[in-house]
Amino acid sequence: MAGQPPVSAADSPILLREEEGIAVIRFDDPERRANLLTEEVMGALGAVLGQLEEEARLGSLTGVVVESGKTDSFILGADIEAIAAIEDPDTGVEAARFGQRIFRRLEQLPIPTVAAIHGACVGGGMELALACTYRFVSNDPRTRMGLPEVQLGILPAWGGTTRLPRLLGLGSALELLLTGRMVDGDRAVALGLAEKCLPAEGFGEAVRDIFRRIVQTGRIRTGARRALPRRLLEDTAPGRRALLASAARRIRTSSGEHMPAPLRILEVIRRSSGSSVDRALEIEARAAGELLASRTSKHLIHVFQLRERARKGPGGPAPSRPGPAGEIRGEEVEGLGVLGAGLMGSGLAQLAAFRGLRVRMRDPDPGALADGLRRATRLTDRAVERGRISRGDGDRAMARLSGDLDFSGFASLEAVLEAVDERLHIKREALSEAESHVSPDCLLTTNTASLQVERLARALERPHRFCGMHFFHPPHRVPLVEVVQARETTPETIEAACALVRRLGKLPVVVGDGPGFVVNRILGQYFNEATLLLEEGLQIGMVDGTMEAFGFPSGPFRQMDGLGLDLVGQVEVALREGLSPRFTSSGVLERLLAQGRVGRDGGLGFYRWVDGESKDPDPELHAILGLARPPRRSPLDPTAIRARLILAMINEAAYLLDEGVARSPGDVDLAMIMAGGFPPFRGGLLRFADEIHPRSLVERLERLEESLGAGYAPAPLLQRLAREDRGFYAASPESGAPWAPSGDR
Repeated sequence: MAGQPPVSAADSPILLREEEGIAVIRFDDPERRANLLTEEVMGALGAVLGQLEEEARLGSLTGVVVESGKTDSFILGADIEAIAAIEDPDTGVEAARFGQRIFRRLEQLPIPTVAAIHGACVGGGMELALACTYRFVSNDPRTRMGLPEVQLGILPAWGGTTRLPRLLGLGSALELLLTGRMVDGDRAVALGLAEKCLPAEGFGEAVRDIFRRIVQTGRIRTGARRALPRRLLEDTAPGRRALLASAARRIRTSSGEHMPAPLRILEVIRRSSGSSVDRALEIEARAAGELLASRTSKHLIHVFQLRERARKGPGGPAPSRPGPAGEIRGEEVEGLGVLGAGLMGSGLAQLAAFRGLRVRMRDPDPGALADGLRRATRLTDRAVERGRISRGDGDRAMARLSGDLDFSGFASLEAVLEAVDERLHIKREALSEAESHVSPDCLLTTNTASLQVERLARALERPHRFCGMHFFHPPHRVPLVEVVQARETTPETIEAACALVRRLGKLPVVVGDGPGFVVNRILGQYFNEATLLLEEGLQIGMVDGTMEAFGFPSGPFRQMDGLGLDLVGQVEVALREGLSPRFTSSGVLERLLAQGRVGRDGGLGFYRWVDGESKDPDPELHAILGLARPPRRSPLDPTAIRARLILAMINEAAYLLDEGVARSPGDVDLAMIMAGGFPPFRGGLLRFADEIHPRSLVERLERLEESLGAGYAPAPLLQRLAREDRGFYAASPESGAPWAPSGDR
């Protein structure tokens, strides 16, 4: 549809004119791949609205279409850097009021407006859409709507908490506001969030055709269609109180007081119920100001920025030279081979097929192969049952997955991921055999949790095209993958592996080779410290409760049971061999495994497990381990317990940075949050360490060293940071290159 030239080709948004008095506000930031509502963009929107207000007053305007000029997104929200820069509540309140005033002007235009939403409509972009009279969405898979502010420790401050409950009703609004969940076009219409879901092909024309008819014939109904019982619950004072109280109980159970934003959202909705829009917006702005300046918000925004860096890449070191002719890049992978049909292999095969790759899962055991294919089918069926994909998409995903007893078809694959038994000779044999059946430029990777990639590479003719891709169990849930660079792995191979990880919908963190890599090495020290506390007479429940109160989803003993004591034991052996004499294990895991205890999957570990749920710690455990029953009164208080466990992790992270296994504090923090369970609202392990300060950390470790032995000696890097009065982040190389060892400085 042709329109008049824009007011200024460099501005976003721009104002276009179409026939029959229709105006178009088009967002298309020329400097960015996606539209953001920066201060400059919001100012330009205010100027555009000024023109439209005057034209509407004169009667020359009949309707307004708000759209994006981007091909894959609508508006991705406010500028995260501007949000991160807010340091005091008053500034936050004014920032909220600034956006509210502009969107209120859009809402109060005396003519109908429609948001034409194709692609992601997130945060402030969705709040802008809520200020329009109507919302039409495309059925493109990329079209998603949501208010993820709660995940950043804040609330939707440009009218989201005010308008959404009035549009959807309290129940549906709380579901979106308290979780940050995204919905597709069909779900948006079902909720009442949008009025029409239209085909992506010809979407703009279809929006205009329907909108013109609405302009000519009058308004159509908007909002949720709620049955009488639901309206009685949501629109009466007793019903609202019950809904809000129930939501508050769930929040306190899941996150306690660590995440203030969900409880503040409930408070804002409670206080603004029955108020005018303007009064409700003011309540919203004041609450937003406090959250925007909070430490929790700063930590969560920091984590968001780490995730975005990993998501956008490149992730690996920049290639020093062009790759060899014909060498395949990760984003070009269409066919993936998976070696092994066990729990991890079948999970990885299903994940890849789910993400659109053609997958060949190879296992020489017919029974194991059949079991693996059944597991992959069950995973897909669960995704369909939970509404993540349609039945048709699920069937198409499974059609992309085939099972093989041999290496048929492997010559045409661009990448192979090995996921066989975690034993050196078995992995070497599988990798060597696979290498003989694939093309020379095929990307060959190993999913190992405990074996050094360099030792596996010795079995290969082309070690430069080989690296580790350490997925965590279960692979369809854990969002992070450690991409492991061995001695001969080329930068091009790492770059290809990172691109493949992103293709699978995961976040890559590049790490160096070594026992346990980053996550398992830090967790290994954490778990070992927990077992030492057990031997010193502490109760399992006391230790787990302390770390769960700190913010971990599970304490160390429950976490070990969930991961599997056999896997944790394998990592412990690798750490004992690779870090000796500094790493001295308690022997607790070895004794439990000798008794056949493997954790959750076997029903017994540190806890008793029934149907996958942990019950009480096993009362027979101390007798099995040859330990005296712990006294009723703990020899250590929660503060001392927490200090021992956190210090063990921080100290090991300092060693990892010093050795170049971890490239930056940000990589450590992202890995430990996304795969290690460290609470995100604390910003990450090393950001938390910086808040304590290395000087204090060294003093505490030295006291432990005096009382408990040399294993608690502060890492050289930690001692250097204490001397220099700097934190991990302040001392981090800006280039992202590995840190030089402390002795080289």
